[in-house]
Amino acid sequence: MLDRRLLILAASALVAATPALAATAHAPAPKPGPRPMADDMSLGNPKARIEVLEYASMACPHCGHFNETIFPTLKSKYIDTGKVHYTLKEMITEPATVAVAGFLIARCAGPDKYFTVVDQVFRSQSRWNSGNIKPIFQEIAAANGVDEAHFNTCLQDQNGADAIARRAQRASEQDGVNSTPTLIINGKKVETPQTIEELDALMAKAIAPVRKKAAAPAKKGGH
Repeated sequence: MLDRRLLILAASALVAATPALAATAHAPAPKPGPRPMADDMSLGNPKARIEVLEYASMACPHCGHFNETIFPTLKSKYIDTGKVHYTLKEMITEPATVAVAGFLIARCAGPDKYFTVVDQVFRSQSRWNSGNIKPIFQEIAAANGVDEAHFNTCLQDQNGADAIARRAQRASEQDGVNSTPTLIINGKKVETPQTIEELDALMAKAIAPVRKKAAAPAKKGGH
């Protein structure tokens, strides 16, 4: 398992958080509901017509499955093409030490490597059966420019752990999210897609009202 200092660190984080959480000239109007915050990590065009928020924990196997089966298409087909602005909302689920450590390492790797580390941590879940997770995380960190000394410092970063806990608490209390993964698209909570076809349907549904509004004729003034 991860070292005892990280266990204490994560336990402290959970005290602050809620319990475990099972471009056009005419820019679109601000989207209602939960929004990306300054301390969240995002991908894609901030002016995209579709805004996707994913609430996920690094220790959540369902989140790992979504990352492997659905997210690659979401990224290549919608985020990388400018159709979607995507934000990851950091959550904490059991084992809390793993969830907190994963996000700490991703943050320490820096903004350019954050999502690469997130992806690699999710994909490493199948290797966690031995219970000795720290070497796996250290391997991922090293592959993304985080040396051993920096890695150990990251795992002891109480301020960083507290920030993760605050983000998780904010997501639960302000956004009403109590399970992972949860998707919110243009301000509305949706069923997490299990297939690419379901993902495409959600994207089409999200863009339809925007297209309809853009196509509506302008109202004429008069006296």
